[in-house]
This record gives sequence, C-alpha cells and structure tokens, in this order.
Amino acid sequence: MKLAIGIDVGGTNIKGILLNEQGEILKQHYAPTNDEPGSKWREIILEMVSYLKTGLSESIVVIGLSCPGFADETNKCIAHLPNRLAGVENFIWEDYFGTTTFVINDAHAALIAEAKFGTLKGFKNAVLLTLGTGVGGAILINGELYQGLSQMAGHFGHTSINSYDDETSILGIPGSLEYAIGNYSIERRSRGLYKSTYELLNAYKENNSFASWLWLDSVRKLSLTIASLANSLSPEIIVLAGGITKAGDALFKPLHDFIDIYEFRPKEKSTIIKEATFSDLSGAVGAAAFAFSKI
Repeated sequence: MKLAIGIDVGGTNIKGILLNEQGEILKQHYAPTNDEPGSKWREIILEMVSYLKTGLSESIVVIGLSCPGFADETNKCIAHLPNRLAGVENFIWEDYFGTTTFVINDAHAALIAEAKFGTLKGFKNAVLLTLGTGVGGAILINGELYQGLSQMAGHFGHTSINSYDDETSILGIPGSLEYAIGNYSIERRSRGLYKSTYELLNAYKENNSFASWLWLDSVRKLSLTIASLANSLSPEIIVLAGGITKAGDALFKPLHDFIDIYEFRPKEKSTIIKEATFSDLSGAVGAAAFAFSKI
C-alpha cells in the first residue's frame, strides 16, 4: 500500500495527515504554527513528519505540503509569500525532508481534496473558499484546478468589499474579505475585545450585542462575495473549508439568510453551498493527493 504525508501550514496551526491512495486518513496531528520572528516552525514540521512516519511497515512514497502564497512552476517551493512565515520563500522542502516533496497553495490543495475525495466529487465547475487565519480560494473548471498566471487564481480573500476601508490586505486591497472575516484581524476589528474568532463566536452565542453585530457583519460580507462569485463564474457549487467552518449553524444559517437576499436566481436556480468534507484538514489531504498525482 502506497502512503503519502500531507502537511498544511496555516497561520494558526500546522496540520499533518497520513493518507493512502483511497483517500483514507490513517493518522493526523496538529501543532501551533507560532509564526513569529525567531520561531522554529520549520522544526515543528520536521517533527510532525517524523511522528507520522513512526511505526509504519509501509514506506512513505511522497510528501505534499500546502502553504499560503504562490508555488513556483515546478511545485518544489513557495515562490512568493509577503509578510508571513519568514524563510518559507524559495525553501526547498524536498532537501529538508530527504523525501520527494511537492508544494502547492493551501486553498488549491483544499480544492483537490474535495474534488477527489469529498464534497466536490462529481462536480465539474466549482469554487472553494478557505476561511481561517486568512481567506483563500480555488476554482475548478471542467474538472480541473485552474491556477492562472503565477498560480495565483482564486485569491478571493483579496476581493474588496468596502473600498473606503483604510485597512488593506497583504496584497494591498482595501476593505478585503480576508480582513472582514479572517482570524488574523479579529483583535483589530473587535477593538481588542476578542483574540480569536472562537472567542467572538462564544460571545455571539451568548447574545452579546457587539459580538452579534461584528459576526453577522462578517458573514454578510462573505455572502456578498459568494453572490458575486455566483454572478461572475456561475459555478454548480461553492464549498467552504477551513477552521471557521467549525462554527456550524452559527455560520451557515445567517449565511444562507443573507444569500437569499443577495443572490440572483434566474428560474429559481440557486447555487449549492456546502461545507467541505475534510473541514480544516482539506489542505493537508489535498497536498497529499496532489503529491500522489505528481508521481
């Protein structure tokens, strides 16, 4: 049995899985990223790979690693990622692990996971959004991942929702979706009241007025992006992945309420919106599946 390791390097957590060719997760592991100056996040990944290899009679044939940023043309490294994960740009992971390794954008990886093994299986044209520390995205056209120029396609988190907002995304876009709902900005958006989306959601569930306004405003802006994507790309389905989707009904109920208002529905046809099968493990599963496909 051939096995692959999939590693997803997120802004908050690093997720690792051991995957077989049928898409079964045999082992999984989480560790905090600690993306701060001088942190040893690369060593954390190396330890995670060693843990996932422990006790195996079968050999690991390949490793896939997903990460924010743009992969190079050979998928051996991240070629561009400003202001995050210092040292990741042009770092050759294959040399570090001593095992054949392929690198891919995290949202692109999530789409591969869902198209091959999950919610998108059987669909030809789809969009995926990852909601976590930031917001990523990916596009499926005629059953294939569309990567675009410089493998940049799908960065819907850098869509401007409010151009009058002075706060810009890491790509310089004012009033971006990523700022509106990404976990990285929650302290600024909440004026220091909440340090994570998890804390915000707990306050929302307790009917705190400010938390309710802030959360529902974020979800409304997400719904506007989804409605815009439905208008511009007309996909069969839009799938949401990432840690924020663990909010469950607190996310999906108000999201559907807002989309009922904003989505254009000719002949009463609406875009299917579903949660990813692999939730916050989509990136790791997709990285492993992508690595399998390269060999």
